Formats: sequence, structure tokens, C-alpha cells
Amino acid sequence: MGAQIRVYKRRIRSVSATKKITKAMEMIAASRIVKAQRQVAASSPYADELTRAVTAVATGSNTKHPLTTEAENPTRAALLLVTSDRGLAGGYSSNAIKAADRLTERLRAEGKEVLPYVIGRKGLAYYSFRDRDVVDSWTGFSDSPQYANAKAVAAPLIEALTTDTAEGGVDELHIVFTEFVSMMTQTPVGRRLLPLSLEDAGTAGEEAAAERKKGEALPLFEFEPSAEGVLDALLPRYVESRIYNALLQAAASEHAARRRAMKSATDNAEDLIKSLTRLANAARQADITQEISEIVGGASALADANAGSD
Repeated sequence: MGAQIRVYKRRIRSVSATKKITKAMEMIAASRIVKAQRQVAASSPYADELTRAVTAVATGSNTKHPLTTEAENPTRAALLLVTSDRGLAGGYSSNAIKAADRLTERLRAEGKEVLPYVIGRKGLAYYSFRDRDVVDSWTGFSDSPQYANAKAVAAPLIEALTTDTAEGGVDELHIVFTEFVSMMTQTPVGRRLLPLSLEDAGTAGEEAAAERKKGEALPLFEFEPSAEGVLDALLPRYVESRIYNALLQAAASEHAARRRAMKSATDNAEDLIKSLTRLANAARQADITQEISEIVGGASALADANAGSD
């Protein structure tokens, strides 16, 4: 019985040590969410206004630009998947991967070849384990992305978009990331970034589409040196800002998912410690009861022996 009590105490110590780790990770994730939320709030207005400017150029001119003009028969699409570098975040990465798989199936059903680009070790491990080819990948910044990381990711994607499909280019760019809705809700979403259309341009595109539907004349713009030159300058920044905003939202979602997962682990550890403590107390009580019974039995036997000798 004493050996069983030692086993319970050893398990209690082990679970208590794990609880300290999960509690610390929960607190760290909670503190990082605040910073990530502020970064998302700070980057969203810039990305929205840049989208509005690009939409204005695209709708206010007749310039045919490769980043705003849809191919007549698109055959190749780039898909950028944003996952985490570390685990212990519940189903954060797996949900994003599932969303990417659904989008991939839809694009393939449309007759398009999908070229995956992956951010995060979890997504890269998923593709590597299944022997799926990845065009390019980036790791090491999923929980704290910088604008330089977004520029590094955007560069090969823009190059692929401006390259002819016969030479290895693509016709479309899609991105799958986890949108931060609230501390309790994070939703994997898939969006098309390019070619830019009114439906994909958010609020600015909705306003332009509403004006066209009503038959209202769109404002006229003059571009210097030319509309194509303005698009050449704006669209790379548009892609970078959108990818950066997606990375920030994904980082905030990752921290929120990790905080929730670690809180659940801490609560489970507390429940397990209580259960093991009850079992240890029951074993100790049974041990004490057995010892008392042995003492009483020995005293009774001794008394009977003395009575017999008299």
C-alpha cells in the first residue's frame, strides 16, 4: 500500500510541474495577444486605404495591367498558406490547413493547377509528410511577424504573377490565414488577392460596384506619369500590406488559440491533481485502517494468549 501512495505522490509532482509550465505559457500568450491586437488595428487602416487607392486606379482607367486584369482562361493559381511555427495551440494550424485543402480542391475543380507557398513549420511539415511539392516556404516569424517578412513573402509571388504561365508564372494569387475575430473566435479564411476585382477589394470595391449598379458615373482621375506607372508602384505595396495584415491577424489568432489551449491544459491538470490527491488520501486511509486492524488483532491475540496461560 505504501508503494501505491508513492506512485500517486510522484504523479502529483509530475502533473504539478506540467501545470506550472502550461500556466506560464497561458500568461505569456495572453500578454502577447494585446500587442498583436494593437498591430492588427494599426495596420488595417493602411491596408484598406491602399486597397481603395488601387481600386480607384483600376476602375478609373482603361489600363490593362497584369495584376488587375483577369486571364481569359486561368490555368495556374498560387496559394499562400499561413500556419504557425510552434504547436500547443489547439487546432489553429490544422484548421488553416483544412481550409487550404478545401480551397485547393475547389480551384482544381475549376481546372486550375495549384502552386502552394507555405508560411510556418506546421504547414511545411504537413506538406513534407505527404510528399507534396511546395514552391517556396518561410519559417521563424509566425508569432511575431515584421513588415520585412511580408516583403520577403510578397516578392516571389509578385514575380510569379508578372511571369507568363508558359514560363512558370501564375494567373491568380490566393491566401489562406486565420482571421482574428475576438479572443474566443478565430476563423480560417481563404481570399483571392490578385487579380484585383471589385468583389475582392473590400469596402472600396463594394462602393464602386454599387455605383456601377445604380448607373452613377465613377469619378475621373488623371494619373502621372501614367495609370500603368501608378499601378506598378501601388500593387507591390498592396500585396505586401495585405500579406502583412494577414500575418498579424494570424499571429493574434495563434496567441489566442494557444492561450485557450494552455488554459484548458491547466484546468485539466488541476482536475487531475485533485483526483490523484483523493486517491492518495484514500490509499493512505486504507493503509492506516489496515495498520490499526493489525494492532487491534495483535492485541486481541496477545490477550487471548495470556488468558489461556492463566
